[in-house]
Amino acid sequence: MKIRTALTLKNTCATAAVFLLCTILIYIVSEHTRSKTFFHDLKSEAITKAHLFLQNKVDPKTMQDIYLNNKEFINEVEVAIYTPDFKMLYHDAVQNDIIKENRQMISSILNKKEIEFYIGKYQGIGMLYTLNGKNYIVTAAAYDGYGYANLTKLKNALLILFIIGLTLLFATGYILARTALRPIREIVKEADIITASQISRRLPVKNRKDELGELSTTFNALLNRLEVSFNAQKMFVSNVSHELRTPLAALIAELDIASQKERSCQQYRTTILNALNDARRMTKLIDGLLNLAKADYQQEQIKMEHIRLDELLLDVREFILRAHPDYHIEIIFEQEEAEDDSLITVNGNHYLLSIAFSNLIENNCKYSADHSSFIQISYWDKCAVVRCSDDGMGMSDTDKQHLFKLFYRGEQEKVAEGHGIGMALSQKIIRLHRGDIAVHSEKEKGTTFIVELPHI
Repeated sequence: MKIRTALTLKNTCATAAVFLLCTILIYIVSEHTRSKTFFHDLKSEAITKAHLFLQNKVDPKTMQDIYLNNKEFINEVEVAIYTPDFKMLYHDAVQNDIIKENRQMISSILNKKEIEFYIGKYQGIGMLYTLNGKNYIVTAAAYDGYGYANLTKLKNALLILFIIGLTLLFATGYILARTALRPIREIVKEADIITASQISRRLPVKNRKDELGELSTTFNALLNRLEVSFNAQKMFVSNVSHELRTPLAALIAELDIASQKERSCQQYRTTILNALNDARRMTKLIDGLLNLAKADYQQEQIKMEHIRLDELLLDVREFILRAHPDYHIEIIFEQEEAEDDSLITVNGNHYLLSIAFSNLIENNCKYSADHSSFIQISYWDKCAVVRCSDDGMGMSDTDKQHLFKLFYRGEQEKVAEGHGIGMALSQKIIRLHRGDIAVHSEKEKGTTFIVELPHI
């Protein structure tokens, strides 16, 4: 079932329920009014007949004849008059006797002064009537044919009105729902056109303040993020293909040349070493890409723990020195060592932070003449600060501008081998830990990386 049909049915049912309740209340109030009005008419008729009889203004025979003659054409009121000791003084039609009075009823009338009751389809009253200092019991009963006829007409009119109103409500509700949902149909039609090849298209936003405008704006923001992600993915795949092609081509060329003719053991050894170096380059590139993929995780997907930065940096220093014994790495505290460990303790992932700082320190060592890196640890109110410095050749403004761009290799590409992944990976990891990284560098004066991480 479509939304417009469901909305129409729900709206019609809800309104119909309210409409039905109103019609029922109208009928109940009308019946109550009819009943009260007829009881009042019965009382007036009873008092009139009792007064005429007790004042001897009309003889009983004439009153009975009038009652019997009128009964043929109208719903005449049947009146009876009794003394308090249950002696009947007058009765319009004893043979009919609609009320069938008894002593218990007479006693009730004497106690309550006036009673109202139903006898099947008839309404009746009993009242204490006083004339010239004497008390009389007067009863009256009749059928309200005129009132019930009007009530039936009202019921039929309400029923017809309900059916017509329900039909109009359904039609109006359907038209309103269709009109209200027309923008959604337009959004659906436009969204159906958007594909991976047309991801630059956006949904129309007519009114940013209504719910549909908010939906379109939110969806467009999602498309913006997806477009950025798709473009980044295309660039990533393109760059990865290019980066992997170079060592693979070199590897294939070395092996192809070696297989073309017989060579000496030394030549074969040289070929194998070259192929091994190319394979290692590919392994290092693939490791970098895998770590880059991990750095793209959301923070809640990564296991976090409390890590002391000084201990982490000592582990990183030991790992780098095992791989490069000729490197020199010095770690110092810029301030006195913190008495409160929390000032240099961060909430993070040990593996990823180790990669980030390894890349920064190795970058210092690779591009300095003495392969040295000086690491300074300090802290402030809300964050711990790590500075990784070298006194090497420094960077140009262009290199600094593109330093954290994936696969970018600057003017110093020939000085040290690399794939342009390390700096981009470090930035991703630091930002994943809600930190910040900056670089200060001048030509021939060295480079300093400044990392700020919120401490616990």
